[in-house]
Amino acid sequence: MTVAPPGAPSVPVPPAAGGASATRPPGHLSVTSPGQPQGENSLDVTIVLPCYNEQDHVLQEIERITAAMDASDYSYELLVIDDKSTDDTLQVLQAALSSYPHMRLMPFRTNGGSGTARRIGTREAFGRIVVWTDADMTYPNERIPEFVRYLEENLGVDQVVGARTTEEGTHKFLRVPAKWVIRKVAERLSSTKIPDLNSGLRAFRRDVSLPYLRLLPPGFSCVTTITMSFLSNQHPVDYLPIDYAKRAGRSKFHFVKDAYRYILQVLRMVMYFNPIKVLMPIALTLLGLSFVKGVIDVIRYNFGITTNAVLLFISGLLIFTLALLADLIVRSRGET
Repeated sequence: MTVAPPGAPSVPVPPAAGGASATRPPGHLSVTSPGQPQGENSLDVTIVLPCYNEQDHVLQEIERITAAMDASDYSYELLVIDDKSTDDTLQVLQAALSSYPHMRLMPFRTNGGSGTARRIGTREAFGRIVVWTDADMTYPNERIPEFVRYLEENLGVDQVVGARTTEEGTHKFLRVPAKWVIRKVAERLSSTKIPDLNSGLRAFRRDVSLPYLRLLPPGFSCVTTITMSFLSNQHPVDYLPIDYAKRAGRSKFHFVKDAYRYILQVLRMVMYFNPIKVLMPIALTLLGLSFVKGVIDVIRYNFGITTNAVLLFISGLLIFTLALLADLIVRSRGET
């Protein structure tokens, strides 16, 4: 095994457009098999697999992914990230390294959340296409080559997402309506039909995703963020229907906390890329109500205007101004 120590020299990457050379910043500590290509765009695919307390089934998932990718014609790496598991997941992964030559192990020293693992994994990936999935046996990871092939055959598509046809998660009777509401809000704000907003199985072009990695939150809502980031910037996203199995092990999803984070992240993403879509309807509603209330007051109080009508008007005007300023800031921003 070879170990890339922290602070190692930068890894050369292919020349940028125009002949300029580029170097990759020092990576996180990772362990891989000798002979594996290293460096940006040196592989076709990187599969980022975050693991947290998955000791009982992580090897089954690795075997399933490896078998599918070995049967394909793609060069790949399986970047397994142990998110400071409290069980023996890391020991299991370390023991498995010698059996899986395409596997790269990146252990975290502190628990950062699945979003942090996916963000760092994508940034450190050697593949031109990055695949996100989970290690809990829920997603049909044997279909990963199909997702990669879809991007290769559809050059105008930048991301393909597995749209689940069933819901097998915990708190099913609460999750289904809550996720439906959040998805409809996201569709309304992004003006795009979204069959599955927070699927954990997706493939996308790494170079397209790089400007948005800094926006990813540490938790589960990172999958919502990457979807909204692509849609908000007119990067085409397609969907493939997939089955969704009951997870192995214990779920890390907390319904109230994570549902709140999902809806907050949807609003945050739209505010970041298109704030006028969130603020302007509120402003126009308040201004309309103030006008109606003002007309009623004029008739009812002999041309007198109540405090309520004035407050509605001022609130609507302030939000209207804020919407215009926020939109101006977004359009003036260099990176979009």
